[in-house]
Parts: sequence; C-alpha cells; structure tokens
Amino acid sequence: MSKAVGGADALVVVDVQRAFISGPEAVPGHVDLQRAIGLLLQNARAAGVPVIFLQNDGPEGAVDEPETDGWQLFFPAGAGEVVVRKRNDDGFDGTDLEDRLRARKVETIAICGMLSEMCLAATARTAMAKDFTVILANDAHATYDVPPGPGRSPMVPARLAARAAEWSLGDEIVLTDAVEDIAFAATSASL
Repeated sequence: MSKAVGGADALVVVDVQRAFISGPEAVPGHVDLQRAIGLLLQNARAAGVPVIFLQNDGPEGAVDEPETDGWQLFFPAGAGEVVVRKRNDDGFDGTDLEDRLRARKVETIAICGMLSEMCLAATARTAMAKDFTVILANDAHATYDVPPGPGRSPMVPARLAARAAEWSLGDEIVLTDAVEDIAFAATSASL
C-alpha cells in the first residue's frame, strides 16, 4: 500500500446514483466501488469535513431522469451535507459548487464517483483550474466498457477506460492506489 495522502478538507461525490452503481445498468465492479465510496464517506464524516454530493439531472427517458428511482443518490446525504444538482458533466458548470467550497475555505478535495472519463474528469479538471488540489483514489471511480469504434478500434474494458481517464488529468492531480490512502483533515471554517 502506498503512503497516505493527507489533508483533504472536503469530499465531492460525483453522480453516485442508483442507476449507475446498482442493478442491471450498474458499472462493472460496482460492488467494489460501493465499498470504496462508503469508506471514503465514513472517513470524511468521522473527520468532520464537508461532504458534497453532485446529482446529475439526466434528460427525459434516461436512467437518471429526475425523480426516478435511478436518479436517487445511492448513499443518502447526511445531516448538514449538501446535494448539488447539475445538468452538465462539469459539476461547477451552472452550479454553486465553487461558492460552497470557498465558503468553507476548502483547498483540497477528495473526489470519487462516475463516470471516470465524463463527469468525474470534467469536475476534477475544473477544480484544478480553480486552484483546488484534487485527490483521486484508483478504486474510487468507475465507468462502463467503451464499445468498439469505427474501423479497427477495439472495445476498451471499463477498468482501462477509467485508468485512461486518470492519465488524462495530467500531473496536477494527486492519484492514490486506494481510498485507504486518503486522509481527511477539517479546517476551522469547515467545522
């Protein structure tokens, strides 16, 4: 196991909604993902850091269409935790996510959720562009298999697609092997 990465003063949970993490439409490895995100939530809550859930409002007929069972958060928000609804991949786009983080003097976020190459990556990229330090554990995000593309482009297994999404985030993101490597530390503003 790698050395613990400390100092995450908030947890952002991206689109961990029932349709994506349980049942027939779940991402591959969803049971392990449930465990990993559950542990991050437990540790963040024990440390008293802000926990913010992003919840995607999918279009009509989508598995994450608002007010459907698939749209519901898999892990319910606890007392004092925030749910930020969004319509775009980037959790900062058209939401008050940045204001909520700044109000709590957050500097370093641990991020987890789905989909690795879409909403999670878009939110992580914007967070880094806004000068937040972002920590991502390899076992704390997931996506679907990428179907074969045009020509000879092969199918890409979900774990490889997720790894490619990590790689695409560049050198600024802090990557860890597992959620157990992430430590949380509350700031005086987050208490």
